[in-house]
Amino acid sequence: MTYIKRAIENVLKKARTQSKIVLLTGARQVGKTTVIRETFPQYAYLTLDDENELMLAKTDPRLFFREREYPLIIDEVQYVPELFRTIKLIADRSAEMGQLFLTGSQTYSLLSSTTESLSGRVTVLELLGLSLRERFGISCNEPFLPDDGYISRRKSEYVPYRHLWELIHRGSMPELTDEGRDWEWFYRDYVRTYLERDVRLMINVKDELKFRNFLTSIAARSGQILIYDEVARDVGIDIKTVQHWLSVVAASGIVRIVHTYANNIIKRVIKSPKIYMTDTGLLCYLLGWKTPETAEKGAMSGNIFETFVVSEILKSYVNAGFDAENIYYYRDADKKEIDLVIADGDVLYPVEIKKSAQVSREWIKNFDVLKKVPGKKIGKGAVVCLCEHPVPITEDVTALPIEFI
Repeated sequence: MTYIKRAIENVLKKARTQSKIVLLTGARQVGKTTVIRETFPQYAYLTLDDENELMLAKTDPRLFFREREYPLIIDEVQYVPELFRTIKLIADRSAEMGQLFLTGSQTYSLLSSTTESLSGRVTVLELLGLSLRERFGISCNEPFLPDDGYISRRKSEYVPYRHLWELIHRGSMPELTDEGRDWEWFYRDYVRTYLERDVRLMINVKDELKFRNFLTSIAARSGQILIYDEVARDVGIDIKTVQHWLSVVAASGIVRIVHTYANNIIKRVIKSPKIYMTDTGLLCYLLGWKTPETAEKGAMSGNIFETFVVSEILKSYVNAGFDAENIYYYRDADKKEIDLVIADGDVLYPVEIKKSAQVSREWIKNFDVLKKVPGKKIGKGAVVCLCEHPVPITEDVTALPIEFI
């Protein structure tokens, strides 16, 4: 399988000069190990998937590090949180930056361990699946923000995304860029491995079928407001279990929770979050959409498209080294909704997402609700859709092809 250059490579190189330790997190199979080894081929490497290394790390962390070559990559570090105290000692013995690169697929437990043990010594970065920019060799690596400057720069690198629904259905896992890799087999094994390894490490799932039904229930709500008691009824569990399991899948990078944009002045905003699967291939697999055609024409096609666009926007942020915590949605008690609100300082950028090539002014009817937010300005708005080129809707809002993300 040919390596596809990842947008985060330059961020990793910068992080190496800024911190003694760099931790790269993300879901399984998104390419964490590959990108680090490709970016830093001079680093020594070991993985805690190796049973001998794992046992030594658990029983004697100091011996584990004895005689190691540095700089060093340690893969799957989430399996041995006991290592972090010794890692701190190693970092403190030298002023050299970039001594250790760590990878792991359980963000919550990893962040807890690093916050406690490695404060001030570690840079934490996130990797999602392949972006369309990466697939099509686009060099732009700035966060999506629909102002005039960004649109102009993206226009200079415009590449049409052919066979879009095939890409959406195939998913963003690097391994699936190999056309010989069977899509259904890959995701079947992916879900099985996830259940058997990651979930068992984080929670005690006594009924695997219920957890699988939970994943399917969450997938069916991707791109929608999450109502916890609806999921609880679907799966046959209580709301606390829904919330706990959701925190686990979010920590594993399987889903992303997008919160409502609100402040103390906006009293009528709905507080429930929206939820998105981070990989549309996994989404289609869990819901039984086995071909691109069924995904495109099925009842959830609009939600699948929205999920894909949101995932691509999130990638534009994390690949540039940002945490994407400035991305919200808006919905109030009057059912006025905006798919995304991107906050950049004191400017709010409204974004709608539509699976349509026919541009309509009706799409942006709710953008003006942001005018009531005190102390904030409304920036240029956008509708990300299937049009072939940018289309002005008003002086301040443009319909953008998906190629402009």
